[in-house]
Amino acid sequence: MASIVSCRAVCKIFESQRGSVPALQNVNLEIPAGEFVTVVGASGCGKSTLLRLIAGLESVTSGEIEAAGARVLGPGAERAMVFQNYSLYPWLTVMDNIKFPRQLSIHNRNSTSSDVEAASGRADALLQLMGLSSVETAFPAQLSGGMQQRVAIARALMTRPRILLMDEPFGALDAQTREVMHDLILHVCALENCSVVFVTHDVEEAIYLGHRVVLMAPQPGRVECIYDVPLGTIRGQEMKHTREFLNLKGQILARIRETCGVRTDLELLQKLSRV
Repeated sequence: MASIVSCRAVCKIFESQRGSVPALQNVNLEIPAGEFVTVVGASGCGKSTLLRLIAGLESVTSGEIEAAGARVLGPGAERAMVFQNYSLYPWLTVMDNIKFPRQLSIHNRNSTSSDVEAASGRADALLQLMGLSSVETAFPAQLSGGMQQRVAIARALMTRPRILLMDEPFGALDAQTREVMHDLILHVCALENCSVVFVTHDVEEAIYLGHRVVLMAPQPGRVECIYDVPLGTIRGQEMKHTREFLNLKGQILARIRETCGVRTDLELLQKLSRV
């Protein structure tokens, strides 16, 4: 299957007053079309930096990234990003927030009445799909965190992106709301037939959502290993208690600890207790 995202020998160096800081080094990653890939790793391993490079919000220092067959030189309509902090326009209603990307596109080119009608129809469909019909005229401040994130996802999908980039979108939500959002995003992305790159700190979330889990290591950020998730395409909360799920979770957590240089063996613990 052809790749929808290709990262080849990607390096990213940030310049600071203290000198050069390598954030990513020699990152190679291929993401086939239609795949839901999750990215995990310790803080500082470059997960969000990689996502921003794919989105075109940052530029690579060396190497190259292709998205939907074209080299990434900046943001593009084939990619949409969802952030943790929702990033909604507080002065717009739910419906107007969702419609904003298409309205901006229509405003920037010669549009017809059919374009406007199609945009309204698309917004209505997303409103229903995300379970937002009852709050269509509400403003973001009147919504819960989970509802605000639904609006942000609907807005990102408004332009029918081929690639959805998600940077810890559920990190600020409570556990129950997160579970609801997990099932919702799997359903929506399957219907929309878009590829997803999803950054998270939560290994359980990464396994539940992903077809593959990319584990990154820090100092500098790099792809340490990639795990296939052998749980099928139809997911349910009960699978989190299966042996396969728990074994994979244990493997990934242990590998993350290794990449951080964390030792938990009995001999070391006994040595520490004597100090």
